[in-house]
Amino acid sequence: MDLDSIECIPSSHGIDDEEQESVHHPFVKIGSAGCNGGGGGGGGGVGIGAVHGLPPATSVHELLECPVCTNSMYPPIHQCHNGHTLCSTCKSRVHNRCPTCRQELGDIRCLALEKVAESLELPCKYYSLGCPEIFPYYSKLKHEAQCNFRPYNCPYAGSECSVVGDIPSLVAHLRDDHKVDMHTGCTFNHRYVKSNPREVENATWMLTVFHCFGQYFCLHFEAFQLGMAPVYMAFLRFMGDENEARTYSYSLEVGANGRKLIWEGTPRSIRDSHRKVRDSHDGLIIQRNMALFFSGGDRKELKLRVTGRIWKEPQNQETGACIPNLCS
Repeated sequence: MDLDSIECIPSSHGIDDEEQESVHHPFVKIGSAGCNGGGGGGGGGVGIGAVHGLPPATSVHELLECPVCTNSMYPPIHQCHNGHTLCSTCKSRVHNRCPTCRQELGDIRCLALEKVAESLELPCKYYSLGCPEIFPYYSKLKHEAQCNFRPYNCPYAGSECSVVGDIPSLVAHLRDDHKVDMHTGCTFNHRYVKSNPREVENATWMLTVFHCFGQYFCLHFEAFQLGMAPVYMAFLRFMGDENEARTYSYSLEVGANGRKLIWEGTPRSIRDSHRKVRDSHDGLIIQRNMALFFSGGDRKELKLRVTGRIWKEPQNQETGACIPNLCS
């Protein structure tokens, strides 16, 4: 939503000037000190004093919610002369007018509310997804950006999909909405065909999902320009977090006419975007001339057969060494 185009309806309609002057924040007592303008001093800014009977954490959390963007507010928190607050990002978007009462905002900092936030401890916003952690208000945002329980983005690469969710819901979404091929087993043998291999710019083949070891893996294959050279690339992503992804390995192999290329690596988590993995070249990369050589024939049609396998490498309890656990 474009916040520049939002027109807030003044809450002061139908209220005379004397009544409007008495509109204050519902949880705080207006005093003569505590919040000050950018220039400090006692000036025209209205200060906030003591907080009356601190409300439950959920109510305080609502108090710290910006009325424009609904995100949690972090310093500097701004307020108008009537005590209505909003975040610093939205202050510049509302053209220095309070979105609640339409009064001019000025440069009044709500120091008392910032202090209240500093004393809070709140659960991670992903607690309903299983995160048990509780954090000081100002540490919470940093944790949530890396929380292991945060939803995953849809790993489909053929379009900009905005769906997020846990792994089971994303698997169902890939199958039902994107019509992705689903396979069980940890070995694969895929054939990729393109009638005009000269047209390689951003060509993406259908994603394939594999279910093995009780987990899901996404196999990507596509063509793109690497500098001035057209290339084909295959790589695997793990549907889970980075730490668990590192416990698996995979290999990819392509070849013909007595030659072959082999890639072995660790699948990347879908926490890393498809583009990030591709641009890091973390996978099997085949130059077009080599791909056409593997295709055989008159080199006018791409026919690549990519085979591979996935395995888990559990730790040896005695030596700490990894022992390949190959799927039969």
